[in-house]
Amino acid sequence: GMIHISSGNEKVILLCFCTESPSPTETDEEDEDIFNKILKVNKDSSQFLQEGDIVPRRSRSAINCRQCNWPQSSDGIVRIPYELDPAYEESHVKGIHDAMAEFEALTCINFVKRKAERDYLSIRSADGCWSNYGRVGGGQTVSVMKGGCMWKGVIQHELEHALGFLHEHSRSDRDKHVKIMWEYISPPDRPDFKKFENSNNLDLPYDYSSVMHYGPYTFSNTTGKATIVPIPDRSVHIGQRQGMSNLDVAKINKLYNCSRCSTILDGPSGSLRSANYPRNYSDNTNCVWLIRTRSRKVSLHFQAFQLQITKGCQGDYVKVYDGSSKSSPVLMDKTCGSKIPNGIVASSNLMLVEFTTDGAQTASGFQATFTAGKKEKLRNYVCYFAVSTNIKQS
Repeated sequence: GMIHISSGNEKVILLCFCTESPSPTETDEEDEDIFNKILKVNKDSSQFLQEGDIVPRRSRSAINCRQCNWPQSSDGIVRIPYELDPAYEESHVKGIHDAMAEFEALTCINFVKRKAERDYLSIRSADGCWSNYGRVGGGQTVSVMKGGCMWKGVIQHELEHALGFLHEHSRSDRDKHVKIMWEYISPPDRPDFKKFENSNNLDLPYDYSSVMHYGPYTFSNTTGKATIVPIPDRSVHIGQRQGMSNLDVAKINKLYNCSRCSTILDGPSGSLRSANYPRNYSDNTNCVWLIRTRSRKVSLHFQAFQLQITKGCQGDYVKVYDGSSKSSPVLMDKTCGSKIPNGIVASSNLMLVEFTTDGAQTASGFQATFTAGKKEKLRNYVCYFAVSTNIKQS
């Protein structure tokens, strides 16, 4: 549009153009697998590391040691005390807490601030992203450097090492699932691909998309040549960009003997429903679904909803959180009955749906779909000033 502003002798013309530009999509940085990010940071580390990010044990092998797990309380929760480096700023603390909150929502692991416990994690901004395998006793360092490790998946990768998990490609059965391309791995890096013959695979499948998996090009000495190739189907995607996978969650729950009903939904869209739907759901269940789209806001729409009615929905209910944990803000408070709730939009790409039932009366339950929101167009206004001065003749 054109706006005329005249004052006395001069006329100012303001020209404004409205241009629309899509919001930036995921950056290449986001698109890099987690282990690549870890290696990039660690190449400058002075810490002696095995397999790229593991502090070597002084003694006993992590694989078959009984005290390597963290103890479970009588209520089934595994509380792992931690201390945070005072050098962290508020944004770093939030990032670490967000990564920890997903363990709490999906598994029996709870990270708790240390009081005076003897064994604890000392989470520090040391030089790189690295950890020990399992519990080593005393205050053990998990290095999450301010500069390069502040990605949720990277923090979860290092915390999983501290819980006692190996890299996925070092499982004893890995040769049935991936081919290690030794010809593209230089001799000093070959020990990083060692296989643990007596690893505890927990009778769970090999997980190409584990947060604990190397990326396909890890330690390659030839650009464009993969060091890890899936078999028999080479096109299977390897590595993880976001955070824990469903199998990562299942493995934690199995190792720590934890019966949790939790599912990660990480497609661009998908659906969720109560167990047995449209037949009746069971009594005394508590299930959560973590919806994690690659980018943009998650929206949730219910197609069917039929839950036992109680006062204040204290019995059976669905509750939705704006984030990945039950301490996130609430988007939909406890809801029951048979009125289909309105659509819900999260403020980010994460939403947690909780379904809890009591011991009395069931119903057919619910079904819902989720999608990642539309890209938002940003309007840019560009204005030019044109000044034309007309000096009147006297």
